[in-house]
Amino acid sequence: MVKIPPGRELLVTTDFSLEGVHFRRAWHSPDSVGHRCLARGLSDIAAMGGVPLAAFLSLALPAKLPQKWVDGFLRGLLALARKHGVGLAGGDTAQSPGSPSEAKILADIVVVGAVPAGKSVPRSGAKPGDLIYVTGALGASAATLEKMYIHPEKKLNPGKYPQHFFPEPRVAVGKFLSERGTTNAMIDLSDGLSTDLDHLCQESGVAARLFAELIPQAKGATLLQALHGGEDYELLFTVPARRKAPRSIAGVPITRIGEILSGRRSASRVELAKQGDSTERLRPLGWEHFALARRPR
Repeated sequence: MVKIPPGRELLVTTDFSLEGVHFRRAWHSPDSVGHRCLARGLSDIAAMGGVPLAAFLSLALPAKLPQKWVDGFLRGLLALARKHGVGLAGGDTAQSPGSPSEAKILADIVVVGAVPAGKSVPRSGAKPGDLIYVTGALGASAATLEKMYIHPEKKLNPGKYPQHFFPEPRVAVGKFLSERGTTNAMIDLSDGLSTDLDHLCQESGVAARLFAELIPQAKGATLLQALHGGEDYELLFTVPARRKAPRSIAGVPITRIGEILSGRRSASRVELAKQGDSTERLRPLGWEHFALARRPR
């Protein structure tokens, strides 16, 4: 049983982590897979301005998967859960289908959270004139993944690439913005800046302009990786122009990267302004689950 504090509203999110899609055993250590599995759900709760309370985990596992791998997975998941005060409240296990060479690891995480009544932050609240902000820096996870694709035989040291292997959900930032009523709309950047901003614009009925020179790129990441890479688990949020966002929240840098426009003022939902006053349509080229041509993350 999960108790919801008085005066709070319930938040629920669910996410799959699929072997061969979200991780590979040859590239990702089991504790990294467990950490990332829970981080996905925590980031969704953060994007609504809530605080996570409990998690439910369902696992489908190959019959011959070593117990050592399962122990490592749970170790990574529970370490992140303890950090955010989240209890593992239940779940289920099953044997994944297929032959020993074909069976895959499938993990479904459900995270329950809470937010003060009337304080949850939707994706649908952005208004023309709002300024667009992001937390942290973008593109680190995509840059790390590119290294693994270039040298698939080489296993990277997770300690050198924490943004990909052990991303930190911005729960404290989301809570701060929610409690102060600072932001009109918010979304986490799990699918990539171009795609997630497009989602926010679509749900809010607005358009957006990004400024290329303002987008904070992680060390070693390109602009394209910052725009389309995803899996950074940073937050994107909008703030009325009359209210400036802090330069940092809970030690996390905050950067203004664009502005919300009227949907009628732009032929496409998102445009990218570059130096020299040139502007181009920014197509949503981040992660799309049902895209016909996509490579695993």
